[in-house]
Amino acid sequence: MNNDYLDPINALHMPEMADMTFAMDFLIRAKEGVRNTAIALTETVSPEARTVLRKQLHQGIALHQEIAELMIRKKWFHPYELGEQYQLDQLSAMNTIQIGKMKLFPEDTSRKGMFDRAPDEQ
Repeated sequence: MNNDYLDPINALHMPEMADMTFAMDFLIRAKEGVRNTAIALTETVSPEARTVLRKQLHQGIALHQEIAELMIRKKWFHPYELGEQYQLDQLSAMNTIQIGKMKLFPEDTSRKGMFDRAPDEQ
């Protein structure tokens, strides 16, 4: 990756990387939801509330499984092949570091001279 963020070559594979990132974030959020619902279920006394939470827990587990299966099918997640997952995590970390090093904002943020006339001129 070069330092020119406007260079179209930097957009190569970006949609796939974005999809993978969104899916991983969704998987993590689904896992957090399952964990939080399970905790709430253990602390709830009302039978009606326990029924609702139990239903939500099963839905959350199903959602987590569906996301994980999608990610495995797309080869975005390798839960059974740690070597491959490690390589994927290393690539993600390197991309993050390279994006962090890019100069995304110009040194000079002055807008003077960018317009053909002053704002109050008609």
